[in-house]
Amino acid sequence: MKIIGISLLMMGCLMGFSLGIDILQGFDISQALYNAISPFRVMEIAELFVLFFLVFLFFTESVYLFIKQRKGNEGQK
Repeated sequence: MKIIGISLLMMGCLMGFSLGIDILQGFDISQALYNAISPFRVMEIAELFVLFFLVFLFFTESVYLFIKQRKGNEGQK
C-alpha cells in the first residue's frame, strides 16, 4: 500500500506543479486542466488499452503484496 500511496502522492504533486505553471503563464483553471489531460485525449484505443492494463497490473500486484504481507503477519501472532 505504500507503493500506491507514494505513486498517488507523486502524481498529485506533479499535476499540481503542472497546473501551477499553467496558471502562472496566464491560463485559467479550465484551460490548465485541459492541458493536463490532453495527452490522454490523443491516444489511440490500443495505447489506452495498454495504459489501463499496466495500471491494472500495478494495482493488482500492490494489493496482492499487501494481502500476502497481512496474512504473513497474522500467522506470526
